[in-house]
Amino acid sequence: MARRRQIYEGKAKIIFEGPEPGTVVQYFKDDATAGNGAKSGTIIGKGVLNNRISEHLMLRLKDVGIPTHFIRRLNMREQLVKEVEIVPLEVVVRNVVAGSLSKRFGLPEGERLPRTLVEYYYKNDELNDPLVSENHIETFQWAHPQELEDMQALALRVNDFLCGLFAAVGITLVDFKLEFGRQWEGDEMRLVLADEISPDNCRLWDARTNEKMDKDRFRRDMGRVEEAYQDVARRLGILPETGNGENVTVESMQ
Repeated sequence: MARRRQIYEGKAKIIFEGPEPGTVVQYFKDDATAGNGAKSGTIIGKGVLNNRISEHLMLRLKDVGIPTHFIRRLNMREQLVKEVEIVPLEVVVRNVVAGSLSKRFGLPEGERLPRTLVEYYYKNDELNDPLVSENHIETFQWAHPQELEDMQALALRVNDFLCGLFAAVGITLVDFKLEFGRQWEGDEMRLVLADEISPDNCRLWDARTNEKMDKDRFRRDMGRVEEAYQDVARRLGILPETGNGENVTVESMQ
């Protein structure tokens, strides 16, 4: 589609003005960052894969009644989404100990949590997205109590569905980050799932070997980052295979 006015550029995506009122276009970049920009690089083909993976997961979530901002994929790197007012919170859902949770409490990575843990982080790169409590959120009015309750309920529903979806293709959903947006229709407002769901913001491990299949491979200089993203897409049935069983290149995805 013709390039439109740029509204915002983040670490992984560029947001453009949409073709219709109330819409914007998300462009998925190959840029990769870690540590809130302390480390940066490029993962070749990441934008194409994340666009397709997020499209697939958003559509599957919509099928089970989860409201999202997703409208349709436009091309290899762009998708049309509803314009929303982003709630300034990252909602992190954890099923297995990993990442910052392991560091904060000295727990071994890979230990399954006795119950699903939901955490909130204030979206502010300059402050390194600090962990916050529900009291912080209500005190600083980042979200109203009912919104907070709705976000947690939706996050747990998303978790239940995605855990099953990934388990069916031999992947453990360790943890993931969600963002929500306020969608206004006149004076009416409802919360919808926004941003993306991809190996950029999910920790995905092979269910048999615990091999990492997400951005941790970039964060920790483990190598084979592109192959890991491709493997996730292949298992989800997004990335086609050649007759001899090997993955085709990202460029051949439609």
